[in-house]
Amino acid sequence: MSIFYSPHAAARSGPCGPRPAAVLAATRIVAAGGSRGSVGVVLGTGLGELVTRLENVWSMEAKQTQWLPESRATGHAGRIATGTLNGTNLVVLQGRVHGYEGLPAESLTRGVELLAALGATTILLTNASGGLRADMQTGEVVVISDHIDFVRQPWSEALLPTAEQAGNCQSAYYDAELSGMAMAATRRAGTVARSGVYAYFRGPSYETRAEYRLLRQCGADVVGMSTVPEVVASWSMGLRVVVVSVVTNVALPDAITQTDAEEVCRMAGNSTEGVWGILATLAAAKNETQTSDTTSVANGVARSLAP
Repeated sequence: MSIFYSPHAAARSGPCGPRPAAVLAATRIVAAGGSRGSVGVVLGTGLGELVTRLENVWSMEAKQTQWLPESRATGHAGRIATGTLNGTNLVVLQGRVHGYEGLPAESLTRGVELLAALGATTILLTNASGGLRADMQTGEVVVISDHIDFVRQPWSEALLPTAEQAGNCQSAYYDAELSGMAMAATRRAGTVARSGVYAYFRGPSYETRAEYRLLRQCGADVVGMSTVPEVVASWSMGLRVVVVSVVTNVALPDAITQTDAEEVCRMAGNSTEGVWGILATLAAAKNETQTSDTTSVANGVARSLAP
């Protein structure tokens, strides 16, 4: 499509890529001083400040891309940033938009389309969620292994509206290797973590007692109002996806407590070390892979030139 988009495994999910307007937005970002990156990140509620830990940080307001819609949700700065970490170039969205903001389904995937257009082949998606298990604690990190989509929209339709895509197996949305790396990173950071299933509701209201009970019976471990559209779109573009959810409140149907957006932001902010550890691990692994690939190419050229 362009020098900006280069999926590592398009054969997994069909000939699908970001829309032309996303590619055009990527050129605007680079022209304005931003950079391409092999790792794309979406920082959810309360996690946006992690951008300040990167090196060579550059950022701009999302609306200046003329592609990303402006987020009005609490704890979402609405900016795109580029920077480096462990020798790897990153492209980071500080916040996202949600369906409950009155936006159409195609708007919810624009962020990851832009990350792909800027060269990302690995995507880390983060969010804040409600824990559904009685043994969970606030601040715990859940590395998502699967999801239950209660909204059921054709999230990749704007990318590839074909019957071929709809018929593909949906079992590999979440990259097992990257998820394993994320779990190991949380242990090194001393963060409480587990693997789990994410339930996606549109929002913006929090769930009722009956809904909490239903979600438990469905096998969900956490519940939230985002991320699944981005997962499906990223997978559809052949990107490797890992999702990390921060438990900001534990939903106990028989002991309901008051929860609001400000409290969710505060609790998510308390889990930055675990999320940062995951991001640093993914960046280091990507740098190692790129270095190995470069060495292999150089060796191949040397062999071809040898007498």
